[in-house]
Amino acid sequence: MEETPKQHYSDTEKNDIFNHEFLPHISSMYNFGYRLTLDRDDAKDLVQDTYLKAYRFIESFQKGTNAKAWLFRILKNSFINDYRKKTKEPSKVDYQEVEAYYNSEDVDRQITPDLRVESLKDMIGDEISNALNSLDVDFRTVIILCDLEGFKYEEMAKILDIPIGTVRSRLHRARNLLKEKLSEYAKSMGYKNTEL
Repeated sequence: MEETPKQHYSDTEKNDIFNHEFLPHISSMYNFGYRLTLDRDDAKDLVQDTYLKAYRFIESFQKGTNAKAWLFRILKNSFINDYRKKTKEPSKVDYQEVEAYYNSEDVDRQITPDLRVESLKDMIGDEISNALNSLDVDFRTVIILCDLEGFKYEEMAKILDIPIGTVRSRLHRARNLLKEKLSEYAKSMGYKNTEL
């Protein structure tokens, strides 16, 4: 990947870029972060980290280019780096929380095994969010970027730092996986198979 030459912006220009080109995308950034992490607090932390990095490396941003794609790339890289760190760390257990739970009256109550599903319920239907969440993060990411955020293949290739052919094949595979996962639900809702 070719490196973009650094710009030399005054403090006023940096603030102007941050306020007018970066901040308008904060809702999209949060939505993308939330769909990746499936946790509101993690998504907020990810967005905050993204904006801190964006400001810190603002001189690498080419004024007038696609700020949203640039920010999405930073967020995606931060998510991947954080995900790698978390998978290498041993699980942490708060024993006081466990003890408090087992000493409470809620012990016999059934708990949903994955509360992330509940939090997505209001955004899109249960079946769709469950199917999307069950996809591998690489497939989920291309669906989010293309079908939910509306990025073009070229922009997705830059965000994900992969060739455009890989974007196309990954998106094709992701849509097929999603279609398989949703086929029974579609039939139950009265949709007929329209494949040739």
